[in-house]
Amino acid sequence: MYKAIVINKDEAGYRAELKDQNDEDLPEGDVTVKVAYSTLNYKDGLAITGKGPVVRKFPMVPGVDLAGSVMASTHADFKVGDAVVLNGWGVGEVHPGGLAQKARLKGDWLVPLPAAFKPEQAMAIGTAGYTAMLCVMALERAGVTPDKGEILVTGAAGGVGSVAVAILAKLGYTVVASTGRPAEGEYLKTLGAAEIVDRALFTEPGRPLGKERWAGAVDTVGSHTLANVCATTKYRGVVTCCGLAQGMDFPATVAPFILRGVTLVGIDSVMAPKADRIDAWNRLATDLDVSKLDLITREIALSDAIDAAGQLMAGTIRGRVVVDVNR
Repeated sequence: MYKAIVINKDEAGYRAELKDQNDEDLPEGDVTVKVAYSTLNYKDGLAITGKGPVVRKFPMVPGVDLAGSVMASTHADFKVGDAVVLNGWGVGEVHPGGLAQKARLKGDWLVPLPAAFKPEQAMAIGTAGYTAMLCVMALERAGVTPDKGEILVTGAAGGVGSVAVAILAKLGYTVVASTGRPAEGEYLKTLGAAEIVDRALFTEPGRPLGKERWAGAVDTVGSHTLANVCATTKYRGVVTCCGLAQGMDFPATVAPFILRGVTLVGIDSVMAPKADRIDAWNRLATDLDVSKLDLITREIALSDAIDAAGQLMAGTIRGRVVVDVNR
């Protein structure tokens, strides 16, 4: 027996419950993992609360992230006892995920956990931090170096934003953090932000072009915010887009792209190739100040995950939520 959060949708309605599961409930896969820690991401919040059509198969164990050790394996790359981490691949949506004490998965989805991280630290980073690293790597590939100017991070007090601020600051970038929570200003400055700006500067419809300011940006918000960020990005600047907290729409014009040569780079963390995942995790091991994780992270028990999902959707949680699935 093992414990898991299980989501069901039937004639009784949509609901998430903490339940005891049997090994027979595990899906097909060539690696079985004893899960140590998982996380609550925005997508998990949508899944558990039912506020978004995330889950496409029922019953479903949510949790797009997990870290733990291999219990059994027929995959050539993994043996019993190996420390592993998983992000994405539709886990928690179409394949049972990490908010459980056991998971059975495809070995091709797993990445060796860098020795620099304990499992709980890996989940303090999670999909959010791994996505933030993919954004930073995209800025670097596009030639956005610290000397080019300020980097804007939107939704900066959230999971992706918090880690992005910390990574960029450690790499020497001047980071401007946008948030709708003024009380988080000192927190963001501790992570390395040089300046805090109110998200209200970006959330309303704006002009096709504004005053040039940003050499680059990490946008987690979408909608008018992303449009306004593009409109105020410098000539040949680069904006990475990885979220939709404000909305999925993009009410922009082509002006920033054809008049200033701005590049908009989409960041997909769910289906990213394994080589990119390994690169991102190896970079996190060197480019993220692990001491900052305690500032970013709140740890909860698996039994608290359902309530915490509601808090996450209400926008009252700062940074990252790590779930100890064994308590």
